[in-house]
Amino acid sequence: TAKTMRMGGRVCGFRQFSVDTSAETMEFQAETRKLLDIVTNSIYTDKEVFIRELISNSSDALEKYRYRQVTGEVTGADAESSPLEINIFTDEVANTLTIMDNGIGMSKEELIANLGTIARSGSKNFVDSLSEDAAAAAASDGGSSQSASDGIIGQFGVGFYSSFMVSDTVAVESQSALATDNAAGSHKWSSDGSGVFQISAVPAAEPPAVDGDDAMAGATGALPSARGSRIVMQ
Repeated sequence: TAKTMRMGGRVCGFRQFSVDTSAETMEFQAETRKLLDIVTNSIYTDKEVFIRELISNSSDALEKYRYRQVTGEVTGADAESSPLEINIFTDEVANTLTIMDNGIGMSKEELIANLGTIARSGSKNFVDSLSEDAAAAAASDGGSSQSASDGIIGQFGVGFYSSFMVSDTVAVESQSALATDNAAGSHKWSSDGSGVFQISAVPAAEPPAVDGDDAMAGATGALPSARGSRIVMQ
């Protein structure tokens, strides 16, 4: 199955996602808070790498979806026919950058586990290692741990947190494509990186905010494929 990437942009109004007053507020795991600080302040010297990390994550989501197609674990009438895509939207008025894919997506529980905690084995050692690298670089004569950090950041899948280098707030709306989770609908994870995040259900009937603009279709409102993820950085 081919993967495509499209980009769209406009200079006009942008409707934000509706606010769910029933949103749950949770604290980041201690190691995650430490990781956020390291990623946003120490790892990257070139902030533009955040786009590489997020597109890489979306590409992984597409590959996981394709694998689950083979195993018959995905749901939806378009499971066989819809192209796998990554779309990027910009809005200069709202000062937002949106990256959306129609990959495997995440359930509410996966949003909490994947974005609010570091659940992988060895991640604590990873954070400690980065702390030591940053300290060593600061103590050297202009040395940098950039290459070493770049080499291991992808292995641990923590590149998502680089989005906070360029954003005041980050929101991730996602819906799992798995038949066992899809019926639960989509959920939104949001945070300003200060130590807490909110998780809430997204109304299933929320319509797209853009009419007659194919370039921006899907940038807001319900996820077009009823699966995948949309990251909005503002």
